[in-house]
Amino acid sequence: MKLNEVRDNSGARTERKRVRRGISSGTGKTSGKGMKGQKSRSGVSLVGFEGGQMPLYRRLPKRGFKNPFSKDIAPVNLSSLQKAVDAKKIDPKKPVTEAVIAEAGVARTTTDGMKLLAKGEISAKLTIEISGASKSAIEAVEKAGGSVVLPEPKVKPAGKGKKHEREKAAKAAKS
Repeated sequence: MKLNEVRDNSGARTERKRVRRGISSGTGKTSGKGMKGQKSRSGVSLVGFEGGQMPLYRRLPKRGFKNPFSKDIAPVNLSSLQKAVDAKKIDPKKPVTEAVIAEAGVARTTTDGMKLLAKGEISAKLTIEISGASKSAIEAVEKAGGSVVLPEPKVKPAGKGKKHEREKAAKAAKS
């Protein structure tokens, strides 16, 4: 094989079809679109059209919905935390945060945080800083000698909403 014989595979590069260049070109007059009709004109979209019959996507029923307010929370079980401590992936002397849990591979990182669940047993004395925990999980960690630190709940600012306006109006009516 010589350098001057190197070329693309046949069909790898096709020339652009030059339409509307005279009858003799084969794609003149109607540009290969045939005679009249919807498909010969611009702006046609027949995706899902079944000749006037009710299309499949309209015949089938709608099912379920996507909750826009759902939270993406990763579960963290006590047994998986204990396994990570035993495998020396988590240091029990340092506080166990969500970043440490994700780095150890115990749970995946999520936008809405993690929740500690009481599945399994724990014997290590851990200080766990996590965004959520079940009551039984907190009791199990405290029984083992550790503690669970939860974030402070967000307080809604006073003076917003219809309920506040009604209370304000009621106070004004009394005085």
